[in-house]
Amino acid sequence: MEIQRSQPHTPTSSDARMMAVAQDLEAAFLAEMLKSIDFGKQPEGFGGGSGEDQFASFMREEQARRMTAAGGIGLAQTLFEAMTGGQNVEARD
Repeated sequence: MEIQRSQPHTPTSSDARMMAVAQDLEAAFLAEMLKSIDFGKQPEGFGGGSGEDQFASFMREEQARRMTAAGGIGLAQTLFEAMTGGQNVEARD
């Protein structure tokens, strides 16, 4: 009985696109988590009004993107592996 070895998965441009989508999804998830803890909300003493609340969302989104770029919580990698069929692909560089 001969054991066949599977060919290693070679990353493709579609893999790069899938990882980018997975990272965007992780960033959106993290932004919502930051929103739930009122990250970026200024104390009432500043009195910035509704404009301040709108710009706080930009800050949360950028913070979430940077967290994801720095490795995040691993959600992007998990999603990527699920989308590629779990072919032991390490796409984070």
